[in-house]
Amino acid sequence: MPETKAIDLALQGGGAHGAFTWGVIDRLLEDPRIEIEGISGTSAGAMNAVVVAEGLTRGGEQAAREGLEAFWRAVSEAAMHSPIKRTPLDMLLGNWSLDHSPGYVMMDFMTRVVSPYQFNPFNLNPLRDLLAELVDFERVRRCESLKLFVCATDVKSGKQRIFRREEMSADAVMASACLPFMFQAVEIDGRAYWDGGYVGNPALFPLMEECGSRDIVVVQINPIERDEVPTSAAAILNRMNEITFNASLIKEVRMAAMLKGLISDSGMDIGCYRDTLFHRISADDALDGLSVSSKLNAEWAFLCKLRDSGRKACDAWLDAAFDDLGKRSTLDIDSVYLQQE
Repeated sequence: MPETKAIDLALQGGGAHGAFTWGVIDRLLEDPRIEIEGISGTSAGAMNAVVVAEGLTRGGEQAAREGLEAFWRAVSEAAMHSPIKRTPLDMLLGNWSLDHSPGYVMMDFMTRVVSPYQFNPFNLNPLRDLLAELVDFERVRRCESLKLFVCATDVKSGKQRIFRREEMSADAVMASACLPFMFQAVEIDGRAYWDGGYVGNPALFPLMEECGSRDIVVVQINPIERDEVPTSAAAILNRMNEITFNASLIKEVRMAAMLKGLISDSGMDIGCYRDTLFHRISADDALDGLSVSSKLNAEWAFLCKLRDSGRKACDAWLDAAFDDLGKRSTLDIDSVYLQQE
């Protein structure tokens, strides 16, 4: 029997780019050496997480893999009726971004001048309907083999709200994915919530404090660095988006590293911080050259391309890092998150 190692997954949000994460999870689920103990997810990461939990309860790892493919295929089929599509020239050139799509340009303009309470007064959200149809949340709540944490932002207080597996619902997941310029705030128990990416993309502390595994694998789909300073309006907004949705992750990793150092130097015993080992699977190569608009591109060919990139990146990470699991971090926190060039 192969040696089995338990890991926790920290899944970022990023719209259609979450298909890269689908590929990573798909590869992990087929590996008998890996046991996923807990998942913390935000936005698209939260969607991947609940689909996995439902599948594990229904029929184990294979059912979870099938559930992920069914979910992303349904997303793609629903998007076929959307006016936000690539132009024929972009298709010819192999450009997956939507910057030149008339539908995207119109939507982008509308969301800057009109609130979702005005252009969508009935609060229609096909993605919520799709999620509720495909995911049996009663099964999710019964998935005792997986600890689940979904992050949302409390609109009034600005604080994190972590929804755990026992209280998971379609509303909780949609709260985690609620971009405020596109959707009305999601109300749960009298509180209004926006996208969790503003305060936890994803939240790491629940994994450290409530899971037994020492190893946290961050699946990062928002690039940390860019080679050039953006100069166009679209590129500037794209980079602002990336920085905003990485800020909470960088802050949390830095805090964990600082506490780990203090514990090591002082001999204090705060086990969850002392023992945490960090790893990262990055989508930087897969998403190189794509703008923020591609997060709305749900063409099946694009989603499959991202999935395959995720599987490839996970394969490379397993080859390089499996022996280090439970022993040492493979994420160089200093070079990735701390030091300035």
